[in-house]
Amino acid sequence: MIKIAPSILSADFANLERDIKKVSSADYLHIDVMDGAFVPNITVGVPVVKSIRKCTDMFLDVHLMVEKPVRYVETFARAGADLLSVHLEADHPTRIAEALKIMGDCGVKKAVALRPITKAEAVLPYIEELDMVLVMTVEPGFGGQAFMEDQLDTIRKVRSIIEKYNPACELEVDGGVAPDTAPLVIEAGANVLVAGSAVYGAADIPGAIAALRT
Repeated sequence: MIKIAPSILSADFANLERDIKKVSSADYLHIDVMDGAFVPNITVGVPVVKSIRKCTDMFLDVHLMVEKPVRYVETFARAGADLLSVHLEADHPTRIAEALKIMGDCGVKKAVALRPITKAEAVLPYIEELDMVLVMTVEPGFGGQAFMEDQLDTIRKVRSIIEKYNPACELEVDGGVAPDTAPLVIEAGANVLVAGSAVYGAADIPGAIAALRT
């Protein structure tokens, strides 16, 4: 089944509760946490995730685009995240492993994320314990970027690794997902699609979510 995870990066932050309710027909709610160091932008932190948790029972898919994410995993888990993804490029492999252990201790689902520069094989040391792999199809940091079609090969390779080592693991794609690119990433093996402007920029938001699933 294809799942849709609207990104609140494209929502109206002055009316965030309203805009979260607009996407209630989706499967996950994608929350991009950016620290201004790992990526050149700053978005939301723990207080916002806590507030979101209070106003929705949607599955909170929290994407940590931060340096040394092990420092924040427990705090975001306690704030109400259901799943946390950490970037493999953001720290030493031993610290990534530590971050995943903390996720397990906190009872949240575990994910790793790959920037476009990172090869699919980088997930191999962690794949058997993961609930999700997130492949970025844009450079992380800003919404509304153009889809990088060369990342379809990375999606295919990650799907192959998942099928071999952990078939229950989900494969999420984030970046430039829209009606024209969604079929491409689904064909390549993704089953969770993050979409920002393609959802929030639509006149019919539930219709846009349904269209991305097909």
